[in-house]
Amino acid sequence: MADFDYGLRKIRDLESGDVKEPETAHQISQDSWLQIAFILTTGINSAYVLGYSGTVMVPLGWVGGSVGLVLAAALSLYANVLLAKIHELGGKRHIRYRDLAGHIYGKNAYALTWAFQYINLFMINTGYIILAGQALKAMYVLFRDDHVMKLPYFIVIAGFVCALFAFGVPHLSALKIWLGFSNFLSIIYIVIAFILALNDGKKASPRDYNIPGSTATKIFSCIGGFANLFFSFNTGMLPEIQATVKQPVVCNMVKALVFQFTIGLVPMYAITLMGYWAYGNGTSAYLLNNVSGPVWVKAVANISAFLQSVIALHIFASPMYEYLDTKFGPTKGGAFSLSHISFRVLVRGGYLTINTLVSALLPFLGDFMSLTGAFSTFPLTFILANHMYLMAKKHKLSMPQKSWHWLNITFFSVVSVAAGVSAVRLILTDSKTYNIFADL
Repeated sequence: MADFDYGLRKIRDLESGDVKEPETAHQISQDSWLQIAFILTTGINSAYVLGYSGTVMVPLGWVGGSVGLVLAAALSLYANVLLAKIHELGGKRHIRYRDLAGHIYGKNAYALTWAFQYINLFMINTGYIILAGQALKAMYVLFRDDHVMKLPYFIVIAGFVCALFAFGVPHLSALKIWLGFSNFLSIIYIVIAFILALNDGKKASPRDYNIPGSTATKIFSCIGGFANLFFSFNTGMLPEIQATVKQPVVCNMVKALVFQFTIGLVPMYAITLMGYWAYGNGTSAYLLNNVSGPVWVKAVANISAFLQSVIALHIFASPMYEYLDTKFGPTKGGAFSLSHISFRVLVRGGYLTINTLVSALLPFLGDFMSLTGAFSTFPLTFILANHMYLMAKKHKLSMPQKSWHWLNITFFSVVSVAAGVSAVRLILTDSKTYNIFADL
């Protein structure tokens, strides 16, 4: 612990005292490291966590999944700390991922990074709307399994609620108390799912933990599960989150990341391992569909997952909101003036309408998210992070250190390509099974 405190003091001492801050319509440098830690924890323990037993453990098995959870967390923490350390570079504070890439590489890299990030966050947001719709449908089925209401209908309802929330919360720093609600909601559905799965596991006959499918299917599923591991730990928008933290920004961001990858991981690990233990390779991509128990308890879990998805989506939509508000938004009046609210209703409403349409059209979006994760999450979080740090610190790094970063760049480039091929195969396979606007 003493070494860690010393490291934080060194980071604080190295931070520039006179750093230029860019123009933005949103608030920056306002939040404590603990609020940032809650933002990160909200993302990692969002309703997506209810799917990791099925999307990570089933294709990887006990050994691969358990070892992978620890290894992916360690590598993700390392890559995110690298990125956090170059937040202030060249006398400027880079509050957007694309700004940092543009500063290091130039104009073309700025545009390419923005494209990667936009696709990544758009797909994450679309996934949250699907998750929220699934939670609503699961609650509906508990009381009326008459198939009158289809999944696309619930996705539309979820998209509308997400839009209402976006109208009322102007920027990322304004979440504040909502982050407390978000983490409380996460605890509700994780604890309920954990207890119900534990009871089911105690009563169940021996489960099958073998990785299902033919040899080829096992290989591609394993690659996909490995990609999902890293997708679960990373946001693809660390500079945008770091922009809201108070000075010293690097020191505070590192503390928030350590919180995320220690205390913040406990609920995720617990529900992921418990779900797989209880149901084996029959675990679904939405764990609450597996559990049995009192109807009202499962209803509480589902409504909690729905509400938490609404809040979590706002975090991952904030880079797009910041871009639109800064470039096109009104410059006069407060955040809740009529002009600002009208602008949010028009622009954010339009953005989320597109998200909702895609969600309803392709509710089996997990395969597409694996594809975008392969070609955006890996490049943003691992390949670019290591290479940008290498470029920024190249005169201060020893040859072994440079070799280590190049090893990371090469390894994750190969993984990115392999995960992309696996995702394309899954899309081609599932396209033969599902139709658009499917009621899954």
